[in-house]
Amino acid sequence: MSDPDRPAARGAEPRKLQVLRAIVEDYVHSREPVGSKALVERHNLGVSSATVRNDMASLEEEGLIVAPHTSAGRIPTDKGYRLFVDQIAELKPLSAAERNAIHTLLESSGDLDEMLSRTVRLLSQLTNQVAVLQIPSTDAATLRHLEFVALAATKHLVVVIDSAGKVEQRVITTADAVSDEDLQVIKAILLDHLAGQPMALLPSAEIPFELLLPAHQLNTASILLETVAAVADARATERIVMAGTANLARSNSDFPYSIGPILQALEEQVVLLRLLSEMEQDASGLSVKIGRENPYGSLAETSLVVANYGTADTHAKLGVMGPTRMDYPGTMAAVRAIAKYLSKILAQR
Repeated sequence: MSDPDRPAARGAEPRKLQVLRAIVEDYVHSREPVGSKALVERHNLGVSSATVRNDMASLEEEGLIVAPHTSAGRIPTDKGYRLFVDQIAELKPLSAAERNAIHTLLESSGDLDEMLSRTVRLLSQLTNQVAVLQIPSTDAATLRHLEFVALAATKHLVVVIDSAGKVEQRVITTADAVSDEDLQVIKAILLDHLAGQPMALLPSAEIPFELLLPAHQLNTASILLETVAAVADARATERIVMAGTANLARSNSDFPYSIGPILQALEEQVVLLRLLSEMEQDASGLSVKIGRENPYGSLAETSLVVANYGTADTHAKLGVMGPTRMDYPGTMAAVRAIAKYLSKILAQR
């Protein structure tokens, strides 16, 4: 998370960092500006209120804290939150109850969509923020299997399964009756030509059916290939699953201007998708953008904590969005743990 504009920890005195940490923790908990007297009473700083006031004055001069009004209390700035986050050496592991909840909810999931939906709901519950999850890119996902099932003489179920475990279904209608035997013959040819191929290439796939099938199967084969291609083409559009928007609305007091542009960005998803794609994780496996570090003005009052998840065949982002007054250590721990657990489950599918 290195940045030339970020405050250098080496130039800050250990006690001042301790004071900053205490201010961040108290403000995140109380939503109220923090004064020197409260810091001395709540934290074992080992110095007088006068010394703490001097440290707070120094922190304010460095742009790490600010007085929101004329009271003696101070709140962290984006720069202060950044220094606080950069000083988090180790993330507290999740509790046994939290780990059991992840295991129970995700291990019992059925198809991929259900598992991803459960993931964002769980992450939102753990962090009390908006959880966002980018659907795995199909750039590297490949076709694993096809199934064609006759529902009636002219109505058939098409099941497409990719290497990420994603299952898509379509019901098609043919002009003429098609036997189950014909369906199995066509399925074998399609799998022979398409299995293992990238999903992104299936919309342009061509198969010489006229050289492989009798005339009465050609129309059905073309319809089935078009259906598989349409499924793959629909999968190519990036999208986001999210949960916990109500948590953001309950934090309305953290957005002094307007929460409207933030909610609009979440709804439209374009800005959020672009931002997620630009966030690169550091050695801790996380990426954190705080306030105006976000290049998009509509999100300048929010913070995002994001981790990569997936397998060799899939890659995407999972994270949390909330106000800059966020429990960063707890949020970072939850995001990283769930991203790792989700990746592990996807690798086993």
